[in-house]
Amino acid sequence: ASPVSPENLGRLLQLIEEGVISGKIAKIVFDEMAVSGHTPDRIVKERGLVQVSDASQIETAVAKVMAGNAAEVKAYRAGKTKLLGFFVGQVMRETKGKANPQVVNEVLKSKLGT
Repeated sequence: ASPVSPENLGRLLQLIEEGVISGKIAKIVFDEMAVSGHTPDRIVKERGLVQVSDASQIETAVAKVMAGNAAEVKAYRAGKTKLLGFFVGQVMRETKGKANPQVVNEVLKSKLGT
């Protein structure tokens, strides 16, 4: 009795596996699928929900976050490595949740010197 067909649910899972969308974005798409009945591909395209995996775009967001949080960068480099989560959150905010979290972590660790 679900408004989401098995085919559309399967396609949504494929989009996650292919890295087109993140798990967080998938929740938004699923909710929209349940209401509208549209395919996940259509929803992702119409709402511009494609995940950003391009390292250069993510590097730009990381640079902006680091520039705006110099004290946290200094604290991180002084050993407060738990701040990595803070930086990931800030980059995700900067990219409106569209950045690939794996790529964000890799870029941050590289730029922060770990």
